Amino acid sequence: PAEDGFAVKDLRPPARVNTARQSRARSLLSLVNERVDREAEVPRLQAIDSFYRQAYRMIDSPAARAAFDLSKEKPATREAYGNGAAGMRMLLARRLVEAGVRFVSLEYGTWDAHFNIAPSLAGQVPVFDHALAALVTDLDDRGLLETTLVTVTTEFGRTPRINKSAGRDHWARVFSVMLAGAGIRRGHVHGSSDLTASSPDTGALSPRDLLTTVYHQIGIVAEKELMAPGARPIEIVKGGRVVKELLEAS
Repeated sequence: PAEDGFAVKDLRPPARVNTARQSRARSLLSLVNERVDREAEVPRLQAIDSFYRQAYRMIDSPAARAAFDLSKEKPATREAYGNGAAGMRMLLARRLVEAGVRFVSLEYGTWDAHFNIAPSLAGQVPVFDHALAALVTDLDDRGLLETTLVTVTTEFGRTPRINKSAGRDHWARVFSVMLAGAGIRRGHVHGSSDLTASSPDTGALSPRDLLTTVYHQIGIVAEKELMAPGARPIEIVKGGRVVKELLEAS
């Protein structure tokens, strides 16, 4: 999104597909779906049909196209986020939240630094920090933060010791995450690692407890059972708890 003229692919039909052709294709698809529905109710096919309908609604929606149009932002706002990839991705995330999108995911950088970790972090952390701070502040200023949960997380940490390639390898025993908004306590630091960041020292938080807390704040029942193939009920999260210390007093 940082590039001039950025546009999301496929929010408009291809130039060679005019309105009449698109309408005929949709009508034909509708006839096929109706025939299938009469023959047998197949939940998987019904789900696919629902996805097609959602896709068509996006193509037909001026609001969807407008949400992705960063040119509508004031130069001062773009500058506040930073005009690079991190800033523009964060700004686009805010626009999507503002437009009513319920889940937004973004990636930035390459953090798997098995070699030369110092220059890698020096080039990425300040930019990411600047853009993230702008996102949280902007959501707060617009009254969106209390109904939006911002998470910055990863799947594991990095080894306490530098390896022979001046990098750090995978380390699952301790790492940090950040949460903001949606009733999360402001300015709270939960727990700590030991002096070498090898293990938790205080307030260790398990992945299942973190996920249960996140789901709780966005209205998902973490222990709900979903049916897996083979009629096997599986909980979204098994055995987690809501960590009250992370939440604002109600």
